[in-house]
Amino acid sequence: MDQNRVKQILSSSADIVVKYNGTSVWIDNLHEDGRTATVHLRGPLEERSDVDINELTEE
Repeated sequence: MDQNRVKQILSSSADIVVKYNGTSVWIDNLHEDGRTATVHLRGPLEERSDVDINELTEE
C-alpha cells in the first residue's frame, strides 16, 4: 500500500478492510517517515505493532 492510500483510509469514515500478513487490522497512524504505520488487530485485542506500509493490503 502506498502512503497516499494510507492517508485516505485514515481520513475516511468508511469501514475499509486492511490486512497485514493475512490478518485484518486497523491503521492507527502513519509515521512521519511515510514508510511505517502503527496498526492493531481488529477484535478484542488492542496490541499495537509498527509495520512497513508496503506489507499492508486492502481487501
